[in-house]
Amino acid sequence: MSESKKYIDRRHRVMDEIANRSNIDQRVIEAMKRVPRQMFVDSHLKEMAYYDRPLPIAAGQTISQIYTVAMQTNLLELEKGATVLEVGTGCGYQTAVLCEMGFIVYSIERQEELYHIAQQNLDSLGYNALLVHGDGFAGLPQYAPFDGVLITCGAPEIPRKLIEQLIVSGKMVAPIGKGVQEMMVIKKISEEENQITKEGAYKFVPMLPGKVDK
Repeated sequence: MSESKKYIDRRHRVMDEIANRSNIDQRVIEAMKRVPRQMFVDSHLKEMAYYDRPLPIAAGQTISQIYTVAMQTNLLELEKGATVLEVGTGCGYQTAVLCEMGFIVYSIERQEELYHIAQQNLDSLGYNALLVHGDGFAGLPQYAPFDGVLITCGAPEIPRKLIEQLIVSGKMVAPIGKGVQEMMVIKKISEEENQITKEGAYKFVPMLPGKVDK
């Protein structure tokens, strides 16, 4: 089924606006111009898909603001072919953007309901990512090490198990803190040392331990 021109035009417009007011790499902008955000939200929200704001999805969660997805993807600073662990698949929108960047994507979702929704969304659009219903704090050691880790929910503190699953020189992009989080880029300098930079305050749904069966 071909995509409606109105959605294509809205998507290109919002991504051009983000490009004009930020330092987001053009590769991220172009990748996001190819991902139909309206396909990742409920039918009654499709007309709002290109508002640059979070929107509700199943299981009491949200699809992130468009700018936030662009910013987090940009902060990874990875090349095509890099392996990325995403924690918090949600509806699969951020996952699709990572796939469009040419990354090899592994993604964990604790909510079984969302895991199935994301799998269906990604399959219907031809995106190939390995999704797991599991505990994000545990990561996926069986597929480690990763070039990058991207967390799409607010972790109360830096998840050390996930740092361990990075390659040396790899980066984790994650909102850290309770309530309002600080977006952090944690670069793994060695097995004993990390370099942390802070990229401003954000508010995400909390990262919780364990997994929820449907």
